[in-house]
Amino acid sequence: MPIKIPDKLPAFDTLVNEGVRVMTETAAIRQDIRPLQIGLLNLMPNKIKTELQMARLLGASPLQVELSFVRIGKHKTKNTSEDHLLAFYQTWEDAKDRKFDGFIITGTPLETIPYDEVTYWPEMRQIFDWTQTNVHSTMNVCWGAMAALHHFHGVPKHHLAEKAFGVYRQKIMAPSSPYLHGFSDNFLIPISRWAEIRAADVAARPELTLLAHSDEKGVCMAEDSRFRRLYVLDHLEYDSGSLADEYFRDLKAEVPIKLPVNYFRNDDTSQPPQNRWRSHAHLLFANWINEIYQTAPFDIDLIGSR
Repeated sequence: MPIKIPDKLPAFDTLVNEGVRVMTETAAIRQDIRPLQIGLLNLMPNKIKTELQMARLLGASPLQVELSFVRIGKHKTKNTSEDHLLAFYQTWEDAKDRKFDGFIITGTPLETIPYDEVTYWPEMRQIFDWTQTNVHSTMNVCWGAMAALHHFHGVPKHHLAEKAFGVYRQKIMAPSSPYLHGFSDNFLIPISRWAEIRAADVAARPELTLLAHSDEKGVCMAEDSRFRRLYVLDHLEYDSGSLADEYFRDLKAEVPIKLPVNYFRNDDTSQPPQNRWRSHAHLLFANWINEIYQTAPFDIDLIGSR
């Protein structure tokens, strides 16, 4: 089944050209089916690129998915036009009376800032609490995962002396988790962050299960199965060139940055990087969508009532 997104979203034509089955709003109205309602709280600076990355993975599901874009209401973004936000996004204040089968909270480059110094932290705390009553399952990514782990479980983030930047191998720690069905015993994932979550801090919270971990860069994935919360510290959703874009951007701006680890072929920046995580990205999102489909009530209004 296709993914339903706004007809004029910039990602629409790109997804069609990639072979992703996309349904227009007009066609969706004619189908007598309840699509899964998925919300995306997009905190990333380049919102259009993140829309495409997430829609690509959600659109590979055999189920019909309706994707809604949500943003922090009082935060002004510098990298996405206000016209785009007004055309395709709801503020959380406007969306908070809705129920969602699934809700994704993205990362944002704020790892070095204490949570209570983030300008929209009070609103983030409200959103985290709201997900407990209005969302069946959440996927928290990168800073969104760190912030949720702190909010719900008191898990600290630990600042790194230098940026974790590159493609790192992860070990599967809980192969029976429904989110990891079909995963290899280990897999590669892009990392770009200035902080880490440590396995010992996850192990100290009995409600949390460590799913994937790197000896070099700490926790990759964890879950709280009681409340269907998935925490993904790294970036399976990244495009092949995402780390390259970041690397060359910082070089141009004369920001100190090292070559991303295990990324460019033979560390030769003139060679296009190979994407060695795409299949696991699709698998993770497919597993998450399937778990939602298997456990969410058919009547969406019942979400949060049991």
